[in-house]
Amino acid sequence: MALDEGQGPIIIQKKKKAHGDHHGGAWKVAYADFVTAMMALFIVLWILGQSEKVKQSVSSYFKDPVGFSSKKGKFILDGKGPSPVNVKLQAEMASKEMEKQRLDQMGQTIVNEMSQSPEFKDLMDQVKIEFIDEGMRIEIMESFDDIFFEIGTSELKPRALSIIKKIGTELKKLPNKIVIEGHTDARPYSGNGVGYTNFELSAERANSARRALTASGVRQEQIDEVRGYADKRLRNKDNPLDVTNRRISIIVKYSGK
Repeated sequence: MALDEGQGPIIIQKKKKAHGDHHGGAWKVAYADFVTAMMALFIVLWILGQSEKVKQSVSSYFKDPVGFSSKKGKFILDGKGPSPVNVKLQAEMASKEMEKQRLDQMGQTIVNEMSQSPEFKDLMDQVKIEFIDEGMRIEIMESFDDIFFEIGTSELKPRALSIIKKIGTELKKLPNKIVIEGHTDARPYSGNGVGYTNFELSAERANSARRALTASGVRQEQIDEVRGYADKRLRNKDNPLDVTNRRISIIVKYSGK
């Protein structure tokens, strides 16, 4: 076709359409929000089905995550994993129970050997072994027939000295620390607490027992304390003057005490 004068050549332009330009990435953001919302919904539904204790733990965590972690020191869900604190506590309890059994066996050995000995057989009702918070306590009590100390003195009589040394031959085999206590009855000294009192007497009697133990082989480093309680730890509180209140207590402490 001829071109008219004054007209230039006709130029035809073809535009290429780019696929996907109108989609963009908005759908990915919307999908992520949807998945997050669904997860939150499932967590809420799951929490609603838990016990009140779990709900309170979750609530405490979200109120103060840092404080919850430092104060509680355990998982939010009990039973889902052992807490380091609980594991340590259980291990300590198991160790203490094993030690208690070991001390109990030693106590029974002392009782059996003394009960079979003609020298101590008639004194067995004056020896009491029991467990307290500190450990195993061996108490040697006086009676009307057998007095271990002369009234008002701290010198051990021969039979009392023999009993304490016999106990010491077993205690020296242990690594445990030992506490020795002296107790008196409530019979007061003159002076209304001024000067020499039952506190001095009970402490001196405890030290007499300490010397008897070390003479039997108990090491000096095993002795942890020597206590004089006077009449402040009466065994028979109904009768402060009862002879059984006059006694020596030997405590074999649990390890770590």
